[in-house]
Amino acid sequence: MCCSIKLLREGNTPVSDKEIKAAALQLVRKISSYRKPSKANEEVFDIAMDEIAGVSTKLLANLEYRVRATR
Repeated sequence: MCCSIKLLREGNTPVSDKEIKAAALQLVRKISSYRKPSKANEEVFDIAMDEIAGVSTKLLANLEYRVRATR
């Protein structure tokens, strides 16, 4: 996976919709090999980005976090 894609889950810190959309955009760019899609591919590019953002939001909302014991 690309190192430049930002990690969103860092402890219990909430993630904004803007951050999720940005990560989804990075992933779609990586998969499609397009920085900016042509007009012909713009709609499918946006749909993919929205779907990935939606699934990512669900994933982050449903992850369980372990509480680490302090010594």
